[in-house]
Amino acid sequence: MQYRPLGKTGLRVSEIGFGAWGIGREMWLGAIDSESLRALHTAADLGLNFIDTALAYGQGHSEQLVGRLLRERKEPITIATKIPPKNGIWPARPGSKLADVFPASYIIECTERSLKNLGLPTIDVQQFHVWLDDWAGEDEWKGAVEKLKKEGKIRYVGISINDHQPSNGLRTAATGLIDSFQVIYNIYEQSPEKELLPYCAQHNIGVIVRVPLDEGALTGMITPETTFAEGDWRNHYFRGTRKEEVFRRGNELTKLLGAEASTLAELALRFCLRHPAVSTVIPGMRSAKNVVANCGTSDGRKLSDGLMTSLRSHSWEKNYYGGD
Repeated sequence: MQYRPLGKTGLRVSEIGFGAWGIGREMWLGAIDSESLRALHTAADLGLNFIDTALAYGQGHSEQLVGRLLRERKEPITIATKIPPKNGIWPARPGSKLADVFPASYIIECTERSLKNLGLPTIDVQQFHVWLDDWAGEDEWKGAVEKLKKEGKIRYVGISINDHQPSNGLRTAATGLIDSFQVIYNIYEQSPEKELLPYCAQHNIGVIVRVPLDEGALTGMITPETTFAEGDWRNHYFRGTRKEEVFRRGNELTKLLGAEASTLAELALRFCLRHPAVSTVIPGMRSAKNVVANCGTSDGRKLSDGLMTSLRSHSWEKNYYGGD
């Protein structure tokens, strides 16, 4: 496993981190706690030392599983979690008021709940689960995080940027109070390269890459015949003719497989790791088998310039989270 600095925090985190949304069980159906714990332990065995979870993942269930792992391991593991929006709206809507989404008392309350779930005295990276740059200058969130830092309940502050809005946070970054950004970045979604990643590199802000496999679209496992259990949120994400489109585009990408990457998932992860501004990439992992495969991409090898040039042509502007 290779390690990179998380911006200016002084933390060195594994290039492959553990995305813990799926083990929360609420929206990703099929997760089994015993297997999730095995996956977490396998990840730690392989040198993974960064886990990203959230209070909203299974209403704290994901955090509780991560907390159990921490009690059973001796090595230090960096934990990032998130404060859900009080109004329950993802992503934050334009015009939303900070007082309705992240009032100071709520920021503190959620942090204390996460600390209890995790069994920790301090959260390494506390993140806002949605954001609007209109809130950059408001004192309420600043005062809350300053209080939490003074009390030793959090170390660093991050923003999980709204879906497909990679520049929605740059004004807040200018305050100097943001230590990391979590952003959607993958072969299809390359827009963070325009502004966000260069800004983070210049100002030494950590970058946590989420959705590197596009919710499964970049694994090669989604076909026109793929079905999901009733209640699984992927029924929405891959609704209509989207599975057919994903399958077609995935087949085009497989033509690039070879000595540099043998599977589509490996190609997708190596694409993200190629950018020097990226601190860690957090694929969702619910099985030990996938943990082993994903962690294996952190071996120091980089995709060639030629292959990266070929991957540029596969950029695909879409937003499967909203709209049609």
